[in-house]
Amino acid sequence: MHLELEVLDTAPDEDRAVIRKGILDYNDAMLGPTDRKGIFIPLRDAEGRIEGGLVGYTGRGWLYTELLFVPEHLRGRGLAGKLLERAEQEARDRGCIGAYIDTINPQARRAYQRQGYEICGKIENFTGDYAITWLTKRF
Repeated sequence: MHLELEVLDTAPDEDRAVIRKGILDYNDAMLGPTDRKGIFIPLRDAEGRIEGGLVGYTGRGWLYTELLFVPEHLRGRGLAGKLLERAEQEARDRGCIGAYIDTINPQARRAYQRQGYEICGKIENFTGDYAITWLTKRF
């Protein structure tokens, strides 16, 4: 069988959904059904608009923080740590045993380490002088 592999710049949402479903079905067959559940902790301005916050999910006993953003004018108040603490408490309440996160930002990495996260993997010079770092924390 000859197969021509086409390279495109984007994947339409419906095609991404097909590939994602294939992975999820495979993982469910291998590991059992997931208990994946989203987590969103918004930071809002005085008018209620979202300025930042934490987005992630819990599943298979772990919290994964996908996105964590504190706007510049709110930095220096410990909000990143408070967002992580709140997400971790929710994860514990959901029966999780730990959390993981990744970052390219050295300041964010240090903030996560201050919250008890430990480096479990790294690619040095991922882009320029910046490393991408994966961190975990056991509860």
